[in-house]
Amino acid sequence: MTIYICKTFISSYPNKTPTSFLSLLFFSSSPKPTNAVAAYLIERQKFSPETASKVSSSIKSPNLKSPEETDSILSFLKESGFSDTHLERVIKRAPRVLFANLERSIKPKFKLFQELGFSSSDVVETVLSDPMILTSSVDNRLGPTILGLKSVFGSSMKVSRVLKKCARILRYDLANTMIPNIEFMKSCGISSLQIAQFVYSTPTFFFFKPTSIREYFRRVDEMGFDRKSKMFLHAIRAISTMTIEKWELKLELFKSLGFSEDGILSVFRKQPQVFAVSEKKIKGMTQFLLSTGKCDISYVVNNPIILTYSVENRLKPRLRVLEVLERRNLVLKNPSLRTLCSMTDEKFLHNYVLPYSDEVGELLTARPH
Repeated sequence: MTIYICKTFISSYPNKTPTSFLSLLFFSSSPKPTNAVAAYLIERQKFSPETASKVSSSIKSPNLKSPEETDSILSFLKESGFSDTHLERVIKRAPRVLFANLERSIKPKFKLFQELGFSSSDVVETVLSDPMILTSSVDNRLGPTILGLKSVFGSSMKVSRVLKKCARILRYDLANTMIPNIEFMKSCGISSLQIAQFVYSTPTFFFFKPTSIREYFRRVDEMGFDRKSKMFLHAIRAISTMTIEKWELKLELFKSLGFSEDGILSVFRKQPQVFAVSEKKIKGMTQFLLSTGKCDISYVVNNPIILTYSVENRLKPRLRVLEVLERRNLVLKNPSLRTLCSMTDEKFLHNYVLPYSDEVGELLTARPH
């Protein structure tokens, strides 16, 4: 049927070459620009129809005030290091850039970054992290915020490192969030180095209201944490990711699996990040560990890091390998479950698979994933 239709179509256009026919066949069904903005992006800037459609549907104005001004903005971005793919990402997330003024709005932002010592690639990565910063005010938002960050971190290089990971930080009024939160953490004995590392790893934490941060510290203090402990900030981070209701559900889950209240508290003190693991993963790993007969709840309480690993992709395959080795008396002593889980794939293969590959070929099929 398809061939018949194609032949009929070709016979209707006897003067068309095969190439012309293919153009008619494939391009006649392409989505037409829905307005002037979409047409501009597709025909003048070579954006994909999908991106053009999304951008045009997200803005109120169906027309550009000045296509030439928009040309100059996009040309400037290309000259500043943005690729065509980068431009699509920027405009898709910040369509208002199309209506900006190059001299009064766009260039001052790049000048600010350059004056602060950002390299061209730093600027590109920062903007790609959050293109909406191109629509923010230099005087009222970007300038004060970046200077505030520099006062915290001490150098433009460190500020750049934070912004490349989370440029969204520039949208916030740091004078009412980050700065008071940092000052509070310092008053609690948290060192500047620890705070800087915390900002690098979890910048959004500092967007919380200062009252919320104080409450997280209060709750962790009540659990008996030493603020000088390496786990203290991990505990703060874990608490901050859960509502009170979510926290209570986690406690109920541990109790249902056989953990005592003291045991649950011990798990949290030793490995706070376990509480960020999904309920399904915690339940699956605990039940599997107990089913092996190789440990009890007290072992899990003393080695909670085990709960962060995968049953199917790590523990089960490795146990199968060790079972084969045991049956053939090829190992004198098995590693502990904690060691078995935490060992890298490379080390496990080197210690327990490759040395026996000639004698026990089936081990190769039981390689860990």
